[in-house]
Amino acid sequence: MFLNADDLQAIWLTVRLAGIVTLILLLVGTPIAWWLARSKAWWKGPVGAVVALPLVLPPSVIGFYLLLAMGPNGPVGQFTQALGIGLLPFTFWGLVIASVFYSLPFMVQPLQNAFEAIGERPLEVAATLRASPLDAFFTVAVPLALPGFLTASILTFAHTVGEFGVVLMIGGNLPGVTRVASVQIYDHVEAMEYLDAHRLSAVMLVFSFLVLLALYAWRPKPVRGA
Repeated sequence: MFLNADDLQAIWLTVRLAGIVTLILLLVGTPIAWWLARSKAWWKGPVGAVVALPLVLPPSVIGFYLLLAMGPNGPVGQFTQALGIGLLPFTFWGLVIASVFYSLPFMVQPLQNAFEAIGERPLEVAATLRASPLDAFFTVAVPLALPGFLTASILTFAHTVGEFGVVLMIGGNLPGVTRVASVQIYDHVEAMEYLDAHRLSAVMLVFSFLVLLALYAWRPKPVRGA
């Protein structure tokens, strides 16, 4: 068999993680991107910088502070324990939360660029037709920004698939729970199982290429707002 059962389990866990994170960030990142594209508040800059932090911070730094926050003495950890959920580190949902933070700019920045490219004119026309701001957003802004939504979703999914440092810090290496494909490759290399590492790496390489190919080949042309 090309891939063993552990490799297939790691791939399924990776795809599941990336899918959930992408859906969450579509819900969370869209209003953030819309606000960043439209706001003229002075604190727009600091908010944008916070959103973009994962682009420049080492994954181990993000993982370390998330581990502290979700640990038994951290604010998130104390809150989840008070709810009876327990601690999130070394669980699948701990991985989801960490990945949401780590992949946030890959969702927000393409959407922000798409919203900014729309311009003011389509929204002004919608307002003259008595469309509420919410109606204008869903009937005008979202359709015009569809290329941005596609780009953001694909980049977020692909980036989450390729995570290593953050998932290792928060999730550890629990088979079937937190051992994603990148960690599985690391395990193969550490055990000197180079053939298995090569096979799984090749699968991830082909997958990443196909994802990016879909991004460039199927992305619709943006509609000008003017």
